[in-house]
Amino acid sequence: MDADDKIFDKFQVHIDKINLELHDVLTSKEPLAKEMGCYALLGRGKRLRPLLFVLCAELCGYKGEDTYRLSTLFEYVHAASLLHDDVLDNAEVRRRRPSVNHLWGNHAAVIAGDFLYCTASSISLRANNMDFFRILAETTTRMTEGQILEMTNTGNLSLSREDYFKIITFKTAELISAACASPALLAGVDSDTVEALVRFGINMGIAFQLIDDLLDYTSSELVFGKPVGKDLREGKVTLPLIYTLEKSRDDEKAMIIKSFGQRSSEKPDYEYVIDLVRRCGSLDRVYSEAGEYSRRAAGCLEMFRACPARESLLEINEYIIERSY
Repeated sequence: MDADDKIFDKFQVHIDKINLELHDVLTSKEPLAKEMGCYALLGRGKRLRPLLFVLCAELCGYKGEDTYRLSTLFEYVHAASLLHDDVLDNAEVRRRRPSVNHLWGNHAAVIAGDFLYCTASSISLRANNMDFFRILAETTTRMTEGQILEMTNTGNLSLSREDYFKIITFKTAELISAACASPALLAGVDSDTVEALVRFGINMGIAFQLIDDLLDYTSSELVFGKPVGKDLREGKVTLPLIYTLEKSRDDEKAMIIKSFGQRSSEKPDYEYVIDLVRRCGSLDRVYSEAGEYSRRAAGCLEMFRACPARESLLEINEYIIERSY
């Protein structure tokens, strides 16, 4: 059993409850809104963010009957952001299936994303907690800022490592962090505990995105659920390419510049760049950094007593860097 099957098998009871809530909550008087929302949500997904919410709620002693329902808002926000991403990227595939924008068009996909954001906001009202509302509002703002920063740097082969990490922190890590820290706010624990879970989520989220960017160069479409080299074709500079550019000769850099942003997969230059990234040592360097962020995340849980929830969170944190998709 590989790392992906093992983790999903262990937490299947939680995932089943999350999926049930996702299905039950998604309602609309407009059939197309529900159809697109269900298509975007109920496909192949890890449910990582709601699962982290449920486990962190258990860790902090939050026993609200609405735990699973509140957890789903993080999946709604995540799915909404992916719908908007796919429109910006003109993506045709998401999670091994045609994307919403490919099936219904860009205009419909944008509205579907807005619909999911609104659904998340509606669910958040159940918490009746201003700190909970605040963290959700701040998180979605950061995600939007991250998307803008990424968009304005599309095609920028001079993107700095610092700006790259700012993008992935805002776009990915902030939502994972909110899913971890918000149950602590609902449980009314002290600020040190909340901060520990904020940092746990940020570090885990960065590790998650580093592995995602690594898999874009190493996996296959069948396993990864989207075309390998997708970032390269879309003109997105990620850490593997930043490190490759640092080590490349002038002729190799010229080839990268020539192929960067070409969307056709039938390009020998494109294959050359993929191979260059794979053989220059950049991927090992990125994997090592992901491991370091994962270790930092684990360290954030040292303040908590040993319990099943803590062990589960540590296991998920370890899975983040072992996963195949």
